[in-house]
Amino acid sequence: MIRVLIADDHAIMRRGLKQIIEEEPGMEVAGEAEGAARALELARLCEWDVAILDISLPGRNGLDALKDIHQEFPKRPILVLTMHQEEQFAIRAFKAGATGYLTKESAPEELILALKKVVNGGRYVSPALAERLASRITDYERLPHEALSDREYQVFHLLTTGKTVSAIAQQLSLSVKTISTYRTRLLEKMQLKNNAELMHYAVTHRLFQ
Repeated sequence: MIRVLIADDHAIMRRGLKQIIEEEPGMEVAGEAEGAARALELARLCEWDVAILDISLPGRNGLDALKDIHQEFPKRPILVLTMHQEEQFAIRAFKAGATGYLTKESAPEELILALKKVVNGGRYVSPALAERLASRITDYERLPHEALSDREYQVFHLLTTGKTVSAIAQQLSLSVKTISTYRTRLLEKMQLKNNAELMHYAVTHRLFQ
């Protein structure tokens, strides 16, 4: 029996994942978490073989949770399932300890395939993402946004969608002052002046498509 731990902040998504998993013979859900702290708590309490983890969790984000769980359970596979299709998020996820990366647009059959592959010791990315990673990963290492921390990169992404500092603070369950500090740091690291230049940078480098 393959026991799956699910961490996603949307109850409907968790319910859908549970249904997909438990309809597959030989699979069951070991636990469900709505946030990063609960995910780590369940990882310590439950018997599980593989975790499904979203990047966009409130408060301490999914990449932080990924690092924490991987550090404590380095031999257990973690499949990132996210809305983010961008290569940079995938690169950061694998560096943090992920063994698979899949978007929420994927078919249920692909999710099951990915779970079985990582449980059996493999790694999983979709064919389309694998092709983009292969062609662009070396370029990322030479670009300013590669120097951003995971949280700074998350704030960068949200700023390029047009969200205000206040809206980002609310979404991430952080203070406006904290988000403003992240914004200041990432602008300094990328040697840019304002949100308009951030958006232009993102478009120029084909980020967040």
